[in-house]
Amino acid sequence: MTERASLEPGAVSPEGAGSPLLSVENLSVSYAATRAVRDVSFQLHDGEFVGLLGESGSGKTTLGNALLRLLPPPGRISEGRVMWWGSARTGEAREGPEPHRAGRDLTTIGQEDLRRLRWREMSTVFQSSMNSLNPVLTIETQFRDVIEEHTAMRGAPARQRIGQLLEMVMLDPSYMRFYPHELSGGMKQRVALALALALRPRFVLLDEPTTGLDVIVQRSILDNVRALQREQGFAVLLISHDLGTVMEVSDRVMVMYAGKIVEDQRASTMIAEPMHPYTRGLLGAYADPRAREVEIAYIPGRPPDLSRPGQRGCLFAPRCQEAIDVCRAEEPVLSAMGQGEAACHVAEAAYAAGDGRRDQSARAGEVFTAPAGRTDRGPRVERRQEVLAVAGVHKRYRSRRGLKVTEVDAVQDVSFVLRAGTVTALVGQSGSGKTTLARMVTGVERPDTGSVTFGELRVDRLRGRGLKAYRRHVQLVFQDPFAALNPAHTIGYTLSRPLINHQDVTGAALRPAIEELLERVGLSPASTYIEKYPHQLSGGQQQRVVVARALAPDPEIIVADEPISMLDVSIRAEILELLDTLVRERGIAMLYITHDLLSARVLADEVLVLHNGKLVESGATLEVIRGARDAYTRQLLDAIPNPFATRRG
Repeated sequence: MTERASLEPGAVSPEGAGSPLLSVENLSVSYAATRAVRDVSFQLHDGEFVGLLGESGSGKTTLGNALLRLLPPPGRISEGRVMWWGSARTGEAREGPEPHRAGRDLTTIGQEDLRRLRWREMSTVFQSSMNSLNPVLTIETQFRDVIEEHTAMRGAPARQRIGQLLEMVMLDPSYMRFYPHELSGGMKQRVALALALALRPRFVLLDEPTTGLDVIVQRSILDNVRALQREQGFAVLLISHDLGTVMEVSDRVMVMYAGKIVEDQRASTMIAEPMHPYTRGLLGAYADPRAREVEIAYIPGRPPDLSRPGQRGCLFAPRCQEAIDVCRAEEPVLSAMGQGEAACHVAEAAYAAGDGRRDQSARAGEVFTAPAGRTDRGPRVERRQEVLAVAGVHKRYRSRRGLKVTEVDAVQDVSFVLRAGTVTALVGQSGSGKTTLARMVTGVERPDTGSVTFGELRVDRLRGRGLKAYRRHVQLVFQDPFAALNPAHTIGYTLSRPLINHQDVTGAALRPAIEELLERVGLSPASTYIEKYPHQLSGGQQQRVVVARALAPDPEIIVADEPISMLDVSIRAEILELLDTLVRERGIAMLYITHDLLSARVLADEVLVLHNGKLVESGATLEVIRGARDAYTRQLLDAIPNPFATRRG
């Protein structure tokens, strides 16, 4: 490893820490014929906070599971070692080199030895909080299982510790008597995080720990984790596709592509001088939404199929705009250069010829720009045709727990208008009322008071056939493309249903209509996609199919519910550009629901900020984001990760 600048207070420089806590040596993991992780080597030391970035399918989660020996079948470690040097208990002999520690190879030790290490020495937060908690046990019981199995703590002290852990992740201790199904997804994720930190482990693996959480809660949790990590000195490997968060909180960042580490360097230098073209492409997909002009990019193409034998050269070369002849012939190895390491022939040649700097002004990918003004997008918003009006709607939900009845005002006196050729972003935390409003717009929910009007039609009064006929005019783009498409049906069949049901397209006219939809969303040539199943498409391609299905009835309104939150950062700009083009060219009115203010900034004409069911701020996108008046809007903006300012400022 090359010499790096000293880390932030509380972190430990790899060169000054003596023996590592964890060392990975030439690790490879296979699923049958697919080598998901290929010859990976790195070290982690006490106090390091290391981020691991990469697209879906790059091998991040497989690598994390391999470190803890939690690979699901048929996954197996085919080569290499994972050495654990943390034989001393947390808080014992934690400072200075420990030359006499005996390392243990986690790939070969027995299950009983592994059981003693887990939770106490190493722990994890799994990617899906919905599946990581036992649904038939209370939260308190699940904490007690861990605490009482690995420590002598019992009774009241154990209960007090559970309360402290829940408070640490911003949950009231009273929630310990709840079952997982009684908590929201974000609350379950916080419980999983508290559980991982229960026994003060030396190493914590965080696999997408804030997935599903809004930006304010995400900021609070990661700030807590960082503070605890600095205080207790445990090492962290943070796996995420949230580039902004990883770059802001990590000391060091590793970038993974096609099962290999392609870059490893300090976060601050990676932001200023990314070495690998893939890293440059990932960084190009992130920007500060508060900037006067926002430019984001996406990386064309898709990751390689690692089950295909005989692939030569750098596997990123087909997507790389900087590739040279040697890239297609020889696979590069991870080598020291600059202030870190990279596996790239182009970067290696640049450092051999000078200081390694390349043109940083050019984005590594296709660019989608949100300018300071919206003059390129047609008439002013207020002059565009009104399509749907929501006026003074209020919705109250009642729930019963035993004899106690609880009332919640989900939406309170909210009014707004959707206009043709306009994107209206609805922004707010989880539980702010965004989904309830969307259900009112689509006719799924009826407000207790107020009205929803589509032309002369009162949507809130529709029933039966009238409601079915209205649904032709309003369509949904769902949050998760992987769950929105039936895996048993081909793409052609999926798109045929709305054409038949809403447009009466049948017979010989059906296939050309399906092909036209696919071409319209950029899946070309369409004939190659019609007979495919969803699992044969990338995440971005699946979301394009979801958009095509929404377009099939030729709607006037599209409600897009977090349409890019499940997608890799490298392809989010691609989907945003598609939605933008469709709205402008077809005159669609879009309600764009999100807690991602960067995507709202580049796509929306106007922004509505919802807090506790109330509309606290609204206006033109640039005015709201760059000149927020309400304290809650400013809180949302302050919670956005901004590694460029943090690291460079």
